[in-house]
Amino acid sequence: MNLIPIILGFLGLFAAFLLYRVVKKYPAGDKKLTDISDEIHLGAMAFMKKEYSILFVFSLILIFGIYIGLGLNSTVAFVVGAVSSSITGFIGMYTATKANVRTATAAQNSGVSDSLSVAFFGGSVMGLTVAAMGLLGLGLLYILYGSDPETASTIHGFGMGASTVALFSRVGGGIFTKSADVGADLVGKVEKDIPEDDPRNPGVIADNVGDNVGDVAGMGSDIFESYCGAIIATIAIASTMLHTDLIKLGTRETLMFLPLSLASLGLFCSIVGILIIKILAGRDGSNETNIANSLRGGTFAAAISFIILAYYLIIYLGVTENAWYAVLSGTIGGIIIGLVTEYYTGGAPVRKIAEQGQTGSATVITTGLSIGLQSVVIPVLTLVVIIFLSNHFAGLYGVGIAAVGMLATVGITMAIDAYGPIADNAGGIAEMGALGEKTRKITDSLDEVGNTTAAIGKGFAIGAAALAALAIITAFVQEVNHSHSISGRDPIQLLLTDTNVLIGLFIGGMIPFLVGSLTITAVGDAAYSMINEIRRQFREIPGLLEGTGKPDNQKCVEIATEAALKKMVLPGAIAVFSPVIVGFLFGPEMLGGLLGGGLVSCILLALTMSNAGGAWDNAKKFVEKGNHGGKGSDTHKATVVGDTVGDPLKDTSGPSMNILINVMAIVSLVIAPLL
Repeated sequence: MNLIPIILGFLGLFAAFLLYRVVKKYPAGDKKLTDISDEIHLGAMAFMKKEYSILFVFSLILIFGIYIGLGLNSTVAFVVGAVSSSITGFIGMYTATKANVRTATAAQNSGVSDSLSVAFFGGSVMGLTVAAMGLLGLGLLYILYGSDPETASTIHGFGMGASTVALFSRVGGGIFTKSADVGADLVGKVEKDIPEDDPRNPGVIADNVGDNVGDVAGMGSDIFESYCGAIIATIAIASTMLHTDLIKLGTRETLMFLPLSLASLGLFCSIVGILIIKILAGRDGSNETNIANSLRGGTFAAAISFIILAYYLIIYLGVTENAWYAVLSGTIGGIIIGLVTEYYTGGAPVRKIAEQGQTGSATVITTGLSIGLQSVVIPVLTLVVIIFLSNHFAGLYGVGIAAVGMLATVGITMAIDAYGPIADNAGGIAEMGALGEKTRKITDSLDEVGNTTAAIGKGFAIGAAALAALAIITAFVQEVNHSHSISGRDPIQLLLTDTNVLIGLFIGGMIPFLVGSLTITAVGDAAYSMINEIRRQFREIPGLLEGTGKPDNQKCVEIATEAALKKMVLPGAIAVFSPVIVGFLFGPEMLGGLLGGGLVSCILLALTMSNAGGAWDNAKKFVEKGNHGGKGSDTHKATVVGDTVGDPLKDTSGPSMNILINVMAIVSLVIAPLL
């Protein structure tokens, strides 16, 4: 049984490889298109090489600390987690930069169905790799250490390694993509009144590079660490459960193995869902509505099949069906959060923002902010219900297994999310390659759906991060108390009457605001340099605006790369070292308070920023489709400003909140035996 996660992991990687081969069989187009694609690919490769080199140095410091404090086994687990996350992000990015040009060429040669297939299969490689690498890494470590309650804490290092890479990838990639996006939009659309992705704009290539390093590699690492964190936390909870709690659920051995077995089942269901989407897309992929329905159909099919099969798996393993109710609450809750996000970033609120654009950018910004704040309510209430139900049926273990249930079908969830940036890149390549209005209309329809799927993915990622972090925090408290019981010390209690806990709550609540400020400032500073460079090129390169001159795309890529790499270190250091400092200097009670305060602030900020940013983005696109004056109108310029404000919120600061709380929680779990 213990070999099943590893077997399914290899199966997932093999399926990802087959899909990559399918993508590569599609033609890449003529030399002009391949030159554009190669420029995007090389820019992304150069960024990731430099990013990973900095991350390597940072990781060496952590490796030294883990080895001194926890020994060789935890150090090995950290390295395996970091390498697994890095490989996942790299494979996703590499595939995306090969799929984008083939999506554009398929749109020109074959139409909607084939172009959708290429983009979705490219995203599916990312999705399947996330799930497969998680199962392989954790499955191997589970066999070595995790199946024994006495050594199970060793695998916590895997989560810390994965989270560290994820934070740097998400923040660094987010700063890169948004600095380029903001610069290209403000100078190109607003100042020079040229179309989006116009080849005359020096910032366009950098913008397309950013989509791959931020929205594909960064998002993949983000979901990977939540996915693995939920599994690790649930194993940790089961390994330290009291005997009285075990009697109600099952044996310790089966409860420890259940998260991995559910994740294995989820990967299988994801593959089934991907095949269903291919079938539906081939039959109905003719317009935006049918494309969206195809993607939803596969997603729901994967979720429903997982829910049904999970019941029989749980019964087969001898675990009480109460655990299934917890899984059910997490899975359904994830769908609800995704649909609510879709409404706020693609429904009536978007049209309201667009309408407000008729009175200027100020009303666009205020309306978008209010919508972002309002969008917090239903997802938070959904999380509350999930926590209540899962705890009611299966105690604290239920919270962890609910998180696993929400993330089990991550293969198809991530596939649909990664599809969006590929479709966006395809539109840019189509514009730069002058493929014509018909082709651009097809890529725009794919991109329109991609914007929605990306927003749903962000909502899902936030909900999953919240549950995963809560599970990790629960595991942290149990791990500390387990360590204290062995050494004869009293267990800790996180009471609001305890001053240390209250201090921790305030510090933890403050840290997300600090990190949010740092990441927004980083985007602003980088965008400032980018805007000045784009303006300089338009001013100094003869014939650039007229189309006879050639922009220096590489210079813009270099500016975005340098800014991202410089600015990503401090947020990462705060996330990793704040729990260490608080835990060792002030004790586990204050650290527990810090995690609680951080969790609440992170989730609220993440939802507000991501949904407001998504709504501003789609309001701009709604106007660009010809509403309220269409492209070039004053309303359009107002919504472009709104989108520019929202860009760092939805793609840099907002997503960084997910990883921030998980990094803080997993670092706390790793050091728990030492407190």
